[in-house]
Amino acid sequence: MIDLLFQIAILVAMPPLLFGLINKVKALFAGRRGPPLLQIYYDIAKLLRKRMVVSRTTTWIFFAGPLVTTAAVAVAGLLVPIGASAAPIAFAGDMILFAYLFGLARFFTTAAALDTGSAFEGMGASREATFACLSEPALFLAFLALSRRSGSLSLSGMLGSSLEYSASSVAAMALIALGLFIVLLAESCRIPVDDPTTHLELTMIHEVMVLDHSGPLLGLVEYSSAMKLLVMESLLIGLLSPLRTGDAWIDRALFVLLLLVLSAAVGVVESIMARLRMSRVPYLLTGALLLCGSGFVLLLR
Repeated sequence: MIDLLFQIAILVAMPPLLFGLINKVKALFAGRRGPPLLQIYYDIAKLLRKRMVVSRTTTWIFFAGPLVTTAAVAVAGLLVPIGASAAPIAFAGDMILFAYLFGLARFFTTAAALDTGSAFEGMGASREATFACLSEPALFLAFLALSRRSGSLSLSGMLGSSLEYSASSVAAMALIALGLFIVLLAESCRIPVDDPTTHLELTMIHEVMVLDHSGPLLGLVEYSSAMKLLVMESLLIGLLSPLRTGDAWIDRALFVLLLLVLSAAVGVVESIMARLRMSRVPYLLTGALLLCGSGFVLLLR
């Protein structure tokens, strides 16, 4: 019961903190003080209290988009083990459900963008769907490699297994981790794939799809984006460092610490790199696909 409550608490309460930490790291690199660490919590709370402004051209799909996206990402988070315990929802083949829950969230986000009838939002939806064709295969190849390594078809078994310290397995995990980190940046709409702070429609992907959202709907969009970052980081932490110290509370504390470290790493990447040109993004995602595929091939030996 404690493990379940811990996972739900982390999944519900911590996502905005990760965005706040990323913004703080980027501000430090720029020589600024930056916003408070908890600023994202205040922003979401303010949005939830505001009234919505909705176009007459929209239908129920526009309202369903943020709701379904948040619910899908939350269920996907329950499939990934947080800390040293197994995930609350675990069964053989849950990795496929995980990937398609992300796909469901993406489908409703793009459908809500198209429902507005805006040409700019339709452009962002097209880009999102195009890049997903490269990030999702990389994710599946990573899951296949983890299944090969652990002999399990469940995410709890894949991410909870200990590493075999052979040269090929260590090299394979390093390649898969790098590929998953690129997928993390793409799924979370971070630099160098996307810039969540830009206001230039011609260079936007995710942000342009939510230009018509306001009030509580926009608050849900921001919250689900932060939750998706936490879920992807949990996946990467389970791959790199299975926590098995024997003390449950130490394992939980280490997991939270690694979440913060990984978020800080995302902030460092955003501080030292510029956003790629739109035509270069497919090359980056293809690189992630090749990295995960190479890791899978190494594990076949």
